[in-house]
Amino acid sequence: METCIIKSPLGFTKITGDLDGIASVTVLNSEEKITDIIPEVLEDCVLQLNEYFEGSREQFSLKLNPKGTDFQNRVWNALQTIPHGKTTSYLQLSKQLGDVKAIRAVANANGRNPLWIVIPCHRVIGSDGSLTGYAGGLHRKKWLIEHESPYKQQSLF
Repeated sequence: METCIIKSPLGFTKITGDLDGIASVTVLNSEEKITDIIPEVLEDCVLQLNEYFEGSREQFSLKLNPKGTDFQNRVWNALQTIPHGKTTSYLQLSKQLGDVKAIRAVANANGRNPLWIVIPCHRVIGSDGSLTGYAGGLHRKKWLIEHESPYKQQSLF
């Protein structure tokens, strides 16, 4: 398994993967040494993440290899259907998966998403429109939703 650390607008980001695909993209809460030479199997992921942060990429096209249960993989696949610039609720996601009573299990699987940004768990919000739970921190979730919004708020100052 290859690993690299890059700097993003939201902090240091650790990427792991191999020829089978990208296994994880994780935002770190500490400073790390940035990788000097990106392993070849991770180059495309680094490129696409940089394009995303620059605003020129809305959809990732990477070979993914997250490790999870069948249910978690179903949730992670459903997350990938949420369009860029849109949000859904945990309840809507549960309904999409065919079991409205699975809302807590869906939220739990969402929180265990190993592929930060690439599988867009940040696009899931509370039914009342509130920003709820995010492993990377609510400040990052807010930033990501605003970054993807087609309606850019101008600063008054």
